[in-house]
This record gives sequence, C-alpha cells and structure tokens, in this order.
Amino acid sequence: MRWIALVAILAVSGAILWLRSDGGAPSIAEYIATAAGVGLSILVAGALMGLIFLSSGTGHDEDVAAFEPDDDK
Repeated sequence: MRWIALVAILAVSGAILWLRSDGGAPSIAEYIATAAGVGLSILVAGALMGLIFLSSGTGHDEDVAAFEPDDDK
C-alpha cells in the first residue's frame, strides 16, 4: 500500500502542476477537489487491486470456477 500511496502523491502533484500551467489562477477549491479526486481514485484502485490478489490467494476463485448449479426445478 505504500507504493500505491507514493503513486497517488506523484499523480496528485502532476495534476496540480498541470492545473497551474493551464493558464488561469485556480482557486483553493479547485486544488482541493483535484487532490481529493485524483488521490482517492488512485488509492481505491490500489486497494481493489490488492483485494484481487488476496482473493486469488485464498482459493475462493477456484470455488467459483468449480460451481455447478443444482437443477431442483
């Protein structure tokens, strides 16, 4: 998770620099919204990717692949 946090910080920094170089003077609300949107998106993506690896390691994926529905109709 530390690597994902570092990637999020770098992405937020890049987005803020891009926002600054775009021309006009952005307000503090734009900085906060950009940092929150970009940072949280990267962190959620990293957390979901971690959950995929945990799910694969526990064997639940094999249980789903071997599922055979009951035909009790």
